[in-house]
Amino acid sequence: MNSPLTHFDEAGNAAMVDVSAKDETVRIATARGYIAMKPETLALIRDGGMEKGDVLGVARLAGIMAAKKTPDLIPLCHPLMLSKVAVDFTIDEAASRVEVEATVKLKGRTGVEMEALTAVSVAALTIYDMCKAVDKGMVIGGVHLAYKEGGKSGTYVGPVS
Repeated sequence: MNSPLTHFDEAGNAAMVDVSAKDETVRIATARGYIAMKPETLALIRDGGMEKGDVLGVARLAGIMAAKKTPDLIPLCHPLMLSKVAVDFTIDEAASRVEVEATVKLKGRTGVEMEALTAVSVAALTIYDMCKAVDKGMVIGGVHLAYKEGGKSGTYVGPVS
């Protein structure tokens, strides 16, 4: 089987990529996404008015934890010794949403794109969980790789969201 997809063996079976021959390099990935909601919900988050507590603080911790647990969630991801995970939020009043950004870094043989994407997704899901009592119509979207560097494929700059 001749395929550009890396997670399949010669017979077409799912397989973890062997990265043992790759050089260790510094690898960084940034992912972004958002969770849109009613303006009233956004105001509660911004002003610290949610009964469950500090929504963005809890979501930040959930995103960091999720990045570290990515290989437990995505079957063919390698367990990695991450050196940095940062999860940040921007409140966009005009669009009535919270924008989520995660940056993950390590020195290793494989990239950290999946860890950054997982961090964004779980942080947004945590915001949903903490706010669903007041707004079940929230929408999570736009999760994408915004930037990566390191490895043989070099630097990637994704679409502006």
